[in-house]
Amino acid sequence: MKVSLMAAAIILAVAAPAMAGGGHCDEDIAAVDKALSAAKLSDADVATVKAARASAEEAHVAKKFEECEKALEPAQKLLGLKDKHGH
Repeated sequence: MKVSLMAAAIILAVAAPAMAGGGHCDEDIAAVDKALSAAKLSDADVATVKAARASAEEAHVAKKFEECEKALEPAQKLLGLKDKHGH
């Protein structure tokens, strides 16, 4: 019984950060979408935000959550969004 509980704890400890990373991408992409709808940016900046968002979405679908967050950085900067997750 102790071995099963220990194995479950180890699996959860390893899986939890990966699952949490995916949640961050969803939240960050949604924040970019919301901010973009109200932003007053130049056409070039809008194109940059949309390209960054598309790259982030692609990385998110591929479960490359670190790449997703990195891809969103230019969009977040242009939209004045701060990283809420301490990355």
